Amino acid sequence: MRMVFDPTEADGLRATARDAALEDPTLAYVLLDLAEHGVDLNDCRTWDDIKAERGIEAAPAADSEQRVA
Repeated sequence: MRMVFDPTEADGLRATARDAALEDPTLAYVLLDLAEHGVDLNDCRTWDDIKAERGIEAAPAADSEQRVA
């Protein structure tokens, strides 16, 4: 499954990429790629998957603390 942007949204991403190109070419490339191809949702990973891959353990929440994603 692929999420794509409507033409107005894609044009907005391209405009932002043009504005960011000199300061952050990597960001500009990512925005242009998103505008052109969208996001392949089959390749997405959850934060839990990434934490498990990298061996990151979640610290326990304090009694008064509420953890949100």
